[in-house]
Amino acid sequence: MRNNKFVLLAAILLSPIVGVTLGVNASGQAAAPNANSVAILRWYPANTATSFSTGLKQALGIAFDGENMWVAGYGNNSISKIRANDGMLLGTFPVGKAPIGVAFDGGNIWVTNSNSKTVSKVRPSDGSVLGTFTVGTTPTGIAFDGSNIWVALYGQDSLVKIKVSDGTTLTTVKLSAQPNQIAFDGANIWATLQTNVVAKVRVSDGTIIGDFAVGTNPQGVAFDGSNIWVSNTTSGTVTKLRASDSKLLGTFTAGTGPDGLVFDGANIWVANFDSATVTKLRASDGKNLGTFNLSGQPGLAAFDGANVWIPINGGTTISKM
Repeated sequence: MRNNKFVLLAAILLSPIVGVTLGVNASGQAAAPNANSVAILRWYPANTATSFSTGLKQALGIAFDGENMWVAGYGNNSISKIRANDGMLLGTFPVGKAPIGVAFDGGNIWVTNSNSKTVSKVRPSDGSVLGTFTVGTTPTGIAFDGSNIWVALYGQDSLVKIKVSDGTTLTTVKLSAQPNQIAFDGANIWATLQTNVVAKVRVSDGTIIGDFAVGTNPQGVAFDGSNIWVSNTTSGTVTKLRASDSKLLGTFTAGTGPDGLVFDGANIWVANFDSATVTKLRASDGKNLGTFNLSGQPGLAAFDGANVWIPINGGTTISKM
């Protein structure tokens, strides 16, 4: 019986899968491994992307609510709910015009509607809009600070802090230039600005602590628990700053046109818009751990505790890695 098992294994390894490399076939499905990849125990599709439908046009912003991914569809004024464990599209719901940013406040989903001057508050259970609140011209990035929602107003060179209960504006902070994306570090909001800097704003009172130089045309920003990471779209780089004192810790090469950033607990993932790839950088030292192809140009990015999700801007899918 034991010898028969060995014969069977040999037949499997030397069957028609020999010569077929790991990847995807013409139908976009995982291809069979070759004998060598099985022999060295690398037969699984490591770091490959699986795509799921979003039901959207120009998918951009994304957030995780603990169970589902929420994706903003700039092209059809909607937001979609996608189950994280299997990628099933659970619903697509109308919000304001040209939604971009998405954030979760622990209870509800918030969406910036860039052409409506508003943000929408959405109930995760059924996608109902619980409120639409006017914030200002061209709201883009959005973040939750543990108590309130912060919104970047690109068209007004400002940040606004709004109350999660009723959308009341609590604070308006005038910045030195147009903000793009924002992130919270536990005490401060960081905003990438068009003047090749990132602004640091204290959430307790809206005081601007300073503007700190990064690369050219900064867009995405993420916090790794100790440091702030900024994608410099025109430079093709990512900047690492220590959050406590804003000290520059390094600048690292990414792909072409880096935009969205997300931290997975150990690494920073960089969505490279122009090269339709995602780069994985080790957070401790910025070492490039790999660059992986996507099915199209990426939007922003989110982490669900196990996988990185990246909407495909201009398409109707989202990649799970």
